[in-house]
Amino acid sequence: MECREEGKKFQELVEIVQRLRKECPWDREQTNQSIKNNLIEEAYELLEAIEENDDEKMIEELGDVLLQVVFHSQIKKDEGKFDVVVVIDRLIKKLIKRHPHVFGESEAKNAEDVLKQWHQIKQGEKNSILEGIPKRMPALLRSYKVQDRMAKVGFEWESINDVWEKVFEEIQELKEAKTYEEKVHEFGDILTALVNLARFLKIDPEEVLHLATDRSIKRFNYIEQKAKQQGKKLEEMSLEEMDKYWNESKGVVG
Repeated sequence: MECREEGKKFQELVEIVQRLRKECPWDREQTNQSIKNNLIEEAYELLEAIEENDDEKMIEELGDVLLQVVFHSQIKKDEGKFDVVVVIDRLIKKLIKRHPHVFGESEAKNAEDVLKQWHQIKQGEKNSILEGIPKRMPALLRSYKVQDRMAKVGFEWESINDVWEKVFEEIQELKEAKTYEEKVHEFGDILTALVNLARFLKIDPEEVLHLATDRSIKRFNYIEQKAKQQGKKLEEMSLEEMDKYWNESKGVVG
C-alpha cells in the first residue's frame, strides 16, 4: 500500500512538471544548461539542513533536489532524448550490480567489505581510477579524492615526514617565483601538498576550511559589534583597533 502511494505521488510530481513545461513561460524556456547551477545550490541547502539536523528543512530541501532530477529529465524528454523512467531504470540496475552481497551470491561481513566490493565493481566500469571525479566538485574535495584514489594503488608518500618536507619545499618555491604564472603554479602546488597532508592527518580539508571561515565571520562580526557600540563606522577604525578586537574575539566567540 505504501509503495503504491509513493508511486502515485511521484507520478503526480512528474505530471506537474510536464504541465509547467507546457503552460509556464519561464519553465518552458529553461534548458539543462540554464538551470544546472540550481542543482548545486539545492544540494548545498540540503547539506546545511542535514548538518543542522533540521527535519522540516530537510523535507523542504530534499523536495527541491528531487524537483531538479525530474525537471532535468523532463527537459530531455521534451527533446526526445530520454525521460525519468530511463534515469530510474539505470539507477536500479546500478544498485543491483553494485550490491551482489544483497542481490547476488557474494558475501560482505561488514561495511568495510561492502565499500571495498563497491569500489572494485565501480573501477571495473572505468578506464582510469581517476575517472568519475567531477570537475565541478569543490576544488579541495576534488584534490582530496584524486590523491586518495592514487594512494589506493600505491602512489603514496612513505611517511608523513615526507609530506611535511613537500609542503615546505612548495612554500619555498612560491617565495622564489618571479612571474604571475609561476606564482599561480606554485600556489596550486602548495594547496595540493596541504590537501595531501590533511589526508595523512585524517582531516577533511573542505570541512576544516568551512569551519575556519565560520570562525572568521564570527570574529569579524565581533569587530562590527564593537564599532557599533562606539558609534563608529568600520572604515573609521584603525587596523590596530580591529586587530585588537579580532584577538579579543578569540576568547569570546572562539
